[in-house]
Amino acid sequence: MMHTHAHPAARRATRTALPVLGTALALALAGCAPAASHDNGAGEGDPKTVTLAVHSSFPNEEFAKAASAATGYEVSVIAAGDGGELTNKLVLTKGAPIADAFFGVDTIFASRLVANEVVEPYRPAGLAESFEDLAILPEESSGAADSSVPFALTPVDQGATCINIDPAWFAEQGLTEPQSYDDLTKPEYRDLTVLLDPTASSTGASFLVGTVAKFGEDGFADYWQALMDNGARIEQGWSDAYNGQFTQGGGEGTKPIVVSYGSSPAFTVSEDGAATTSKALLDTCSNQVEYAGVLAGAANPEGAQAVVDYLVSSEFQATIPDTMYMYPVTSDVELPETWARFAPVPSETQLNDLPSADIEAGREGWLKTLSEQIGL
Repeated sequence: MMHTHAHPAARRATRTALPVLGTALALALAGCAPAASHDNGAGEGDPKTVTLAVHSSFPNEEFAKAASAATGYEVSVIAAGDGGELTNKLVLTKGAPIADAFFGVDTIFASRLVANEVVEPYRPAGLAESFEDLAILPEESSGAADSSVPFALTPVDQGATCINIDPAWFAEQGLTEPQSYDDLTKPEYRDLTVLLDPTASSTGASFLVGTVAKFGEDGFADYWQALMDNGARIEQGWSDAYNGQFTQGGGEGTKPIVVSYGSSPAFTVSEDGAATTSKALLDTCSNQVEYAGVLAGAANPEGAQAVVDYLVSSEFQATIPDTMYMYPVTSDVELPETWARFAPVPSETQLNDLPSADIEAGREGWLKTLSEQIGL
């Protein structure tokens, strides 16, 4: 029997999981010690208020309550569109920022903020090494990973975009399950794959980055051409691809291969919790990290720092799997049992990643190349 859990991308589209989110944040809030008030006379605005700009699928009201209680500031949250729209608004309002801090710019767009000097470097104190590994440093930094170097962007959560398959479908057809990028171009897997348009979907853009990392700038377009020649279908968004086309998407889908997330198998678990009906191919994954930071010119920079501190706190990190449907950056959080069993995190050797600066430098050119070669 199919699962009834809300899938992370479904949340991003509809926010139907907010009741769960409220519960999780309420629990986090209950665990927070009352915070001391901050003496932040440096801000030009109200020293007791701070504004966080986020992408449109963030739990605004629940977070504002929890962060206000934890920081001692009156925290307000404003949505600014999806990750790409949020990035553009932050760049366009440089010098007169729409908020004091932001959260939700991911790997695909992160370097745009740094290159345009939108952020004020800040490093929360006492972070574990896992944060340092994913942090983005200022351009003028030597890259040295020492505690004196502030972060341009602070990592808050992470996930992975991966090819997902329906193992039962392949067993019924007597076909060996595909294992790799290259397998998807083989004749036996013709007309079975659903991709996402990288010009319209951040998940699709993440898959594109993975193919550039795997095949290089001289080879990725030929790989996409081979996928199209082998009958791959391209959808505009995740819901159309996963729910509409994938055989384990809960609908009438007929395609057993789809671009989705490494955590997706945790949302296709049987009612008794004993098994999952989908599987992520971990050698086809690329990492997605979501970042927070302090905006240059913030009216309340100390308040902004306090909100970033809360985003990386143990209390908030513990809510991420159940509320944000991403993996926390800290390794101290115990993952839900279904995640631990059915949604393992890809290893570093399995990931197909590029530095954020390389993504910023290459993204528009890669999309232009795909447009010219396969007609996106």
